Amino acid sequence: MEDMATARWNDRIIASSDDTVVVEGNHYFPLDSVDPDVLKPSGHTSVCPWKGTANYFSLQVDGAENTDAAWYYAEPKEAAAQIKGRVAFWKGVEITA
Repeated sequence: MEDMATARWNDRIIASSDDTVVVEGNHYFPLDSVDPDVLKPSGHTSVCPWKGTANYFSLQVDGAENTDAAWYYAEPKEAAAQIKGRVAFWKGVEITA
């Protein structure tokens, strides 16, 4: 069994799972392990040559917002199929694993 990984921002645990997938040093958490109350859809996208188009969420915790601090691949390319339905974090979100 893997160790529990957590994502914390603004002194709140926003995701926790023992089933993360690590790609390029980023822990991808199952979407259902993320507190849905903190996720705010964003219109921002970016493109990775081998993973595909990333969509973003902003985080909202206790009145504070962290713009585009979470990303996911709605339709990842075949090489990145293992991260479908998963979310990763950056921009000051502390990951412990």
